[in-house]
Amino acid sequence: MTLVVIDAVGLTPRALAHMPRMQRLAADGFQAQLDPVVPAVTCSVQATLLTGLQPTDHGIVGNGWYFRDLGEVFLWRQHNALVQGEKVWETARRAKPGFRAANLCWWYAMGATTDFTVTPRPIYHADGAKDPDCYTDPPELHDRLTGPLGDFPLFTYWGPTANITSSRWIADAAKLVLGAEQLDLMLVYLPHLDYDLQRFGPEGPEAIKAAGELDAVAGDLIDFARSRGDQVVVLSEYGITPARRPVEINRALRRAGLLRVYTQAGMEYLDPWVSRAFAVADHQIAHVYVRDPRDLDAARAALEGVPGIGVLLEGDAKADAGLGHERAGELIALAERDAWFTYHYWLDDARAPDFARNVEIHRKPGYDPAELFFDPQDKLVKLKAAATLARKKAGFRYSMQVVPLESHYVKGTHGLLPETKLDAPVFICSERESARDRIAATEVRDVLLDLVGVPKPLTSRSL
Repeated sequence: MTLVVIDAVGLTPRALAHMPRMQRLAADGFQAQLDPVVPAVTCSVQATLLTGLQPTDHGIVGNGWYFRDLGEVFLWRQHNALVQGEKVWETARRAKPGFRAANLCWWYAMGATTDFTVTPRPIYHADGAKDPDCYTDPPELHDRLTGPLGDFPLFTYWGPTANITSSRWIADAAKLVLGAEQLDLMLVYLPHLDYDLQRFGPEGPEAIKAAGELDAVAGDLIDFARSRGDQVVVLSEYGITPARRPVEINRALRRAGLLRVYTQAGMEYLDPWVSRAFAVADHQIAHVYVRDPRDLDAARAALEGVPGIGVLLEGDAKADAGLGHERAGELIALAERDAWFTYHYWLDDARAPDFARNVEIHRKPGYDPAELFFDPQDKLVKLKAAATLARKKAGFRYSMQVVPLESHYVKGTHGLLPETKLDAPVFICSERESARDRIAATEVRDVLLDLVGVPKPLTSRSL
């Protein structure tokens, strides 16, 4: 028997109202409110779910941060060693030698000690071209999956063409692995609700349609698992709430003379080495890195009163919020409920770097939800995208310049703790014996260990 844990990103009671198959699982077992951590973003919450630790202890203070020892901002790194603390399957192995686990697309998958790993990993060609693919461990799993399923659909996993196709591929891959391997634990990541709920908000017809699409895909996986006698948990990392105000936090720091750029080929690049202060924007949280403690007052003064900034944390307040790790910024900005932070640091769009209009999650010094859109102001944008794809297929170098520089198109965001139960993430379990009304993200790990039969004394969380 396998415990199948499905991370249905963005799943809340609001979305669940349109998902009858997911409701059936909850009726057979139980449904609880899941209380996330700050920041309620993918990497931080997933790390907490798997270790039982706050970001203060596991170190994942966001989807990325400023690596002070490298002098670089990196988001969406993949090495599991970045997560400090013992993971749930590692704890289980201490009680059950030979405990077997698989990870299908949860974050920080590469280098993890799971027995099977599948994670998106493009082919980066020497000429700069990028082709969709995935990384697997063991390596032979790659062809066992791509043979029947085709290549991993990277361009429906994120970007303007993101849709249900990628979640369906992951769910189908999960069924293939479940059917072929003896496993104790399988982690499955289904990101579909993230897309249209950020594009259009969580309350419109697009959100209802997305919920139905995910219900069909997740429902098939749940039925497959239950037909085998497997236990099933469905949970989410956060709820997406309406976004109405982008906050240009780096532009505020630049206008105050604290953020510096350098220029190449007429394009401006953030200069973290010499900036007195800059922010790594990540949905509704921004880590503000201040190089010299003597500039803390100036950085604080530049941000206090900026519309959309709700709270500035520093000192002991960071630890109280669960963010007292050295990777966190000297200041941490939390947005007001309907606001979110852009990464933009240039003051003139003509000076924006070329990657700003690309889907380029690794080069941007902050998260950019505008990557979910074709630029609405460019009437020829889809024709240009088609022409760019033709160049790619012909073997020429290309750059897909389709992402808008405007931020007001984004209608959904997350990162704060939920204000209402309707917008809170959920925890659904097939096993009624484990029922409860509410569960903290820091408690999920121990619930999973209980479901796989690991005794409580062995649930020590830190290495």
